[in-house]
This record gives sequence, C-alpha cells and structure tokens, in this order.
Amino acid sequence: MWAIIKKEVKTYFLSPIGYVFIGIFLLAFSISFNLELGYSNGIIDFQNIFVYIFTYLPTILVFAFLIPMITMRSFSEERRNGTEQLLLTSPVSITKIVVAKFISALVMVLIALLFTGIFIGIICFFGTPDIPAALVTLLGFTLLCMAYVAFGIFASSLTENQIIAAMISIVTFVITWVLPEFIASGSNFSLINMFYKFTTGQIDIAYTLTYLAFTVLCLILTITVMQRRKSAR
Repeated sequence: MWAIIKKEVKTYFLSPIGYVFIGIFLLAFSISFNLELGYSNGIIDFQNIFVYIFTYLPTILVFAFLIPMITMRSFSEERRNGTEQLLLTSPVSITKIVVAKFISALVMVLIALLFTGIFIGIICFFGTPDIPAALVTLLGFTLLCMAYVAFGIFASSLTENQIIAAMISIVTFVITWVLPEFIASGSNFSLINMFYKFTTGQIDIAYTLTYLAFTVLCLILTITVMQRRKSAR
C-alpha cells in the first residue's frame, strides 16, 4: 500500500497538478488574508484573523474547485489509460488501493495547509493570535477536506472521464453548500456549514463523527464500485 501512496504522491509532483494545487490554494488564502485586513477599518483582530480567513469566499470557492482537480484522476485516469486492469489484478487488495489513493490525495491537502503556518507566523509577529482557536479551525478544515477528498475519489470511480468526475464533486459540494438557503433542514447535509462550528474554537464531537462517517461511507462505496468492476472482468 505504501508503494502506491509513494507513487501517487510522486505523480502529483512530477506533473504540474501538485504545484498548481498548492499555489492556487495559497493565492486564495492570501486574497482572503488581504480582504480581512481591508475590511478591518484599521482595527485588526489579530486574535481571530487566522480563523476568519477560512470563512472568506475565495478560500471556500477555490477549495471547492481545487480538491476535484486532484481527486478526479484517481481512478478515471487508470480506466482511460487502460491501466485499471493491472490495478485490479495486482496482489494488493482493492481496499488497500482505495485507501492508498485517498491518503495520497489527502497528503496534498495537508501539504497545502502546512504552508498556512506562514500566515500564523506573520500574525504572531504583529499580534497575538488565538492559537487554540486556529488549531481547532485547522482541524475542522482538515475533516472537511477528508470528507470531500473521499467523495471526489468515489466520483472518480464512477466514470473514465476526469472532467465528469470533477463536475460531480463540484456540483454536489455547491448544492449542499446552498441547500440551507432554500431548505431549513438542509444544514444537516451541508459539510461546509458543519465546518463553521469549528471556527468558533469549539470541537463539535457530533460533526467530527459525521465527517468521519461520511469519509468512511464514501471509501466503502468506492471499494464496492471497484470490486464490482473487478468481478465483471
């Protein structure tokens, strides 16, 4: 399994995908940082500014479009290139393959989030941020990314077209994001709304379990799809 993880992570950095993903994410994060400074009216809340950055539209929008960029190729590319057969007949189990691809994509997200520590350093230089709240926000965002990565990989297992796989992820995310605006109970299905609870500095156990359960469910569905494809051959 670790060989697959190393191969997948290396693939991200041997192509422009990994660098573009990290670069655009940091650009969006920088824009959110500058927007927060611009709306501060000269009174900068250094204590919570790092938390606020994650709630700005550029960060959320780029997050919604970037993660499908790294998950869309997970299985779609294997099928399109004709290497899926080798994958399915390899001595490694389908479960390990799916988990390895999930971990590889998540590593990319974690690397991008690691670079946000630069902004914490900048804030610490000029003020005193609320580190516990910042860490809880990072935890919530990581859980959100885990769930979204797992769904993106599931979408990739459904089609050989990478664009269609990406669109499935993006459309699903956008629908669940705006659903609470039209249906009161829609907030129960909105992953992004659950994340906002973490920006208050509180770890919500129920939402944490929901993220983990959703992630596991998507991985199980992906394993099921791939097992059926293996059985059909």
